[in-house]
Amino acid sequence: MPYIHVSMRKGTSEEYRAKVFQAIHEGMIQSMGIPEDDFFGLIHELDDANLFYDKNYFGRPRSDKFMLIHFFWNARAAVTKQIIFEAIADKLVESAGVARDDFIMSIVEPAPENWWVTGRQVDPRTGTDARIKL
Repeated sequence: MPYIHVSMRKGTSEEYRAKVFQAIHEGMIQSMGIPEDDFFGLIHELDDANLFYDKNYFGRPRSDKFMLIHFFWNARAAVTKQIIFEAIADKLVESAGVARDDFIMSIVEPAPENWWVTGRQVDPRTGTDARIKL
């Protein structure tokens, strides 16, 4: 059950925000094998005074469309996380038109017992949703 928080500057359209979330979801389906209905998240729109970032972080130019994307899900191997990051990044660029330099992604991995939702079936071998196909 991935849970997503996206923080971005105020002023984007509802259509743009929907494209961003859809791109993230498609990247997770492709790389994590999550079911179509496994889709939960928030977008936080922030005033200029409340979004801080270096516009040349790692020597790369960041625009006013810069966003922070945080994922919450059960632990996965480092190599798997890199595949997930790349799939989501590709979808954000292709489907939502977000420049690759305009987002940073991070993961928080709560222990499996720290998730609860009615109907969830946990695979005892992996600790993740039993419907995940990978």
